[in-house]
Amino acid sequence: MWLFGCALMVFIMVVIGGLTRLTESGLSIVEWRPFTGIIPPLNAADWTALYSQYSQYPEFQKINGWMSVEDFKSIFWLEFIHRLWGRLIGIVFFIPFVFFLAKRSIDGATKWKLWALFILGGLQGLMGWYMVMSGLVDRPDVSQYRLTAHFGLALLIFIALLWVGLNQYAPRGAATRASKRGWMLLALIVFTALSGGFVAGLDAGYAYNTFPLMDGQLIPDGLYVFDPTWKAPFEDHMTVQWDHRWLAKLTFVMVLLFWWRAGKWGLTPQQRFATHLVLAAVCLQVALGISTLLSVVWLPLGVAHQAGAVVLVGTMTYAVYRLSEGRSAGGV
Repeated sequence: MWLFGCALMVFIMVVIGGLTRLTESGLSIVEWRPFTGIIPPLNAADWTALYSQYSQYPEFQKINGWMSVEDFKSIFWLEFIHRLWGRLIGIVFFIPFVFFLAKRSIDGATKWKLWALFILGGLQGLMGWYMVMSGLVDRPDVSQYRLTAHFGLALLIFIALLWVGLNQYAPRGAATRASKRGWMLLALIVFTALSGGFVAGLDAGYAYNTFPLMDGQLIPDGLYVFDPTWKAPFEDHMTVQWDHRWLAKLTFVMVLLFWWRAGKWGLTPQQRFATHLVLAAVCLQVALGISTLLSVVWLPLGVAHQAGAVVLVGTMTYAVYRLSEGRSAGGV
C-alpha cells in the first residue's frame, strides 16, 4: 500500500505538471534550491526579490513584461506546488523505506529494486531542472526533447512502483505468451504517450484543430517537409501532431485486438477484468484526445488528457502483471 500510495502521488505529480505547463507557469522559478526551496515567500520583500529574478529572463522580457508582482504570484504558486510535491514524494518514499530496511522486512531483490527507484526519483528532480534550464536562455519555452524525457521518466517510475507493489501484494508466476503480448502493447502505449510529449513541447495541439481530417486532408500537404527531414517527427508542428494522431489510432486498434483475442485465452475472472480496464481506459483516452484537439486545448481537457495517458499506462501495467499469473489457457 505504501508503494501504491507513492504511485498515486506520481500520478498527481503528472497532473500538476500538465497544469503547470498549460498555464505557462513552469519558468516562474528561475533557481533550483533542492533544500531551501521548500520555504515559500513570506513577505513583500521576498516577493519583490523573486519577481526581480524572474524579470531578468526571456519569458518575462519577451512575453510577460506586462506582469505586476500580483500577476507573477499566480504562475509562481503552481510551479512552487509542483516542486514541493516532488520533494514530498521523495520524503514519503524514503522514510518508510528506511523503516522497512531497519526492520529487515524487505528481501534482497526487492531492496535493490527500491534503491533503484529512489535513485530514479532523484534523477527525475535533476531532469526537471535540466528541462527548466532550457527555457531560461534564449527561447522562453522548454525544450520538447527535455520535456518528453521528463515525462518518460515519470512514466517509468510510475510503472516500476506499480510493478514492485503488485509483486508484494500478489506474487506472480512465470511469464506467459499473453503477458509478453501485453508488454509489447504497453511499450506501444508508452511510445504514443511520449509522442504526445513532443506535441506538448511544441504547442502543436493549438494548430490543425479538426478531426478526423487534418488541414482538410487525411495526409496533409507539407507533412515531413522539414530540413533536415529526420528532425520532422521532433520539430515540425504538422508532422509531430500527425504522428501522434496516427500512433493513437494504432494504439486504439491494437488494444481492441488485444481485448478481443484475450476473450479466447481462457483467462481467470481477475485477468479478464484487467483487460476490460485497459479497454475502458483507451476509449476514455481517445475521447479526451479528440475533445482536447477540437477545443483547441481547453485547459481542463488538456490536463485530463495527460492524466488519461497515465491511467492507460497504469491499467496496462496491471493487466500485464495479472496475465503473468499463468492460469490462462490459450494465452500461455
